[in-house]
Amino acid sequence: MELGTALALCGAAMAVLFGGAGSAAGIAIASEAAAGVLSEDPDKFGKLLIMVALPGTQGFYGFLAAFFIMMKINLLGGGVAVSSMAGLQLLFASLPVAVTCLVSGYFQGRASAGGIYLIAKKPDETGKAIILPAMVETYAVVGLLATILMVSGIIL
Repeated sequence: MELGTALALCGAAMAVLFGGAGSAAGIAIASEAAAGVLSEDPDKFGKLLIMVALPGTQGFYGFLAAFFIMMKINLLGGGVAVSSMAGLQLLFASLPVAVTCLVSGYFQGRASAGGIYLIAKKPDETGKAIILPAMVETYAVVGLLATILMVSGIIL
């Protein structure tokens, strides 16, 4: 395997790993809060499931970015020659989605936990409880878009 291809795949792997780690942390935080509320009122499960699932999107964004990188180097079609410089560019292009998804997944989990506590006391405020952690999601989307734009502009 060429160094450029290895660097590109390292970038793809970082996007998936960091996005998945951010989602896992966020879901764990929200799940802990939901478990506490559900121990008192199991009927709120449907509303709380949405809140727990919200931080899970970062893992998908990381995978989507990795897919764009793999498509760029035609990995699934046998691969193309990737210079060391292009591989390094693809590695750096993966950083926006990797870092924003790692950080936003964690903080979206915390925001979701806050929303869960809101639903526990005021179940009719579910819409507001969803919007607050969704605001954190915006930055994961920005990271994904930055990565996609950078990957698209790299010439192999």
